[in-house]
Amino acid sequence: MLPEVTRIVWRAITRFIQRVNVIIEWIAQPSLTQFVLRIALATPFWRSGINKWHGFLQLNDVAVLLFSSEFKLHLPGGPYSFPTPEVMAFLVACAEILFPILLVLGLATRLAACGLLVMTLVVELTVPDGWPIHVTWAAMALGIMAWGPGRLSLDHWFCFEQRKG
Repeated sequence: MLPEVTRIVWRAITRFIQRVNVIIEWIAQPSLTQFVLRIALATPFWRSGINKWHGFLQLNDVAVLLFSSEFKLHLPGGPYSFPTPEVMAFLVACAEILFPILLVLGLATRLAACGLLVMTLVVELTVPDGWPIHVTWAAMALGIMAWGPGRLSLDHWFCFEQRKG
């Protein structure tokens, strides 16, 4: 009697879990997931980039100051100052605006994610104690690079990505 009851209970639990999985798969569509990943990765870089500008193509003083005196690369034998801090500040500020825009639009998505992955690695070398958040950025960038932008992207509509299923 007990083994039969156990079998019935396990069968009911299995059916319940299968039904829940179907609902979850319906909610978490791959394209929606890819879109949310793109927005999640774009947000911190956009916010950082927007704070570096004072006007059109004009960096604020704090951005240059950070790269000239505060930010250091923590490499063996270092820390080392960034070379040409004004140029580095300008390039980083541009990338922190351009790559997030591309990600949200889903245009040149894998390239933008790769650029933000490289930036994440440099940020990790600059702020080594921030690794818990940096590893999440890296994971999001790698996910976007691996699975692409999804159907909710300009890459998909312009046929820059292979259409699957």
